[in-house]
Amino acid sequence: MNVSIACIVYQNGKILVARRNPTGDMGDRWEFPGGKQEAGETDETAIIREMNEEFGVTANAGEKIASSEFEHRGKMSVLNAYLVQFDHNGIEKPYVLTEHTEYKWVLPEEIPNLNFVDSDLKIYPAVLEYLKRK
Repeated sequence: MNVSIACIVYQNGKILVARRNPTGDMGDRWEFPGGKQEAGETDETAIIREMNEEFGVTANAGEKIASSEFEHRGKMSVLNAYLVQFDHNGIEKPYVLTEHTEYKWVLPEEIPNLNFVDSDLKIYPAVLEYLKRK
């Protein structure tokens, strides 16, 4: 079964979301950053690689907060969501977007109003519940 990772980057009461490239799979839809785990990777190493590739940042994997199965192109996959922190070393820098056209910080309650990918919407209730306890 394929494993995908959703990175829940939460700071100052908001979650980082990104819009997919319009020409790609599920183009122009919003998502939690992340991606597919590659052969031999753990969830944690996939998080570090994906955040470096997609945003040009060093990331630290935190607690696993949700998991859900979904079907994509006739194949079953699992999506694991982790709380993730970016390591800025005290210096904020612009993100380098390679797989998205834009990003923004949104209140957790705003996510249902965005054109979000279906797999991420499946984990959204568990993510919201987790963040309410924080």
